[in-house]
Amino acid sequence: MAQFDDRERAFEAKYAHDAEMVFRAEARRNKLLANWAGEILGKTGAELDAYVVEVMKSDFEEAGHEDVVRKVSGDLGDKATDDEVRRKMDELLIEAKGQIASES
Repeated sequence: MAQFDDRERAFEAKYAHDAEMVFRAEARRNKLLANWAGEILGKTGAELDAYVVEVMKSDFEEAGHEDVVRKVSGDLGDKATDDEVRRKMDELLIEAKGQIASES
């Protein structure tokens, strides 16, 4: 019975770790996306830092990433379509995962 309990605890620990890694990667992606969009908008310094915070906060409006897409697309206006923002998010998620893996 102890062996079963050990396996259950190991599975729960792995699940918690995997969930944390997904959260960290998505948060990093959003930060990278905000920097990308902020540069397009001509933001620098403190203004860019504030914009990054705005974008990261927008991710907590609803489940999924469409809230971030709406925020960034709305801010970029005709400089990028929703699909371009989604493609950039996909690219940046790969980059974010790589950055996190290299930090471990």
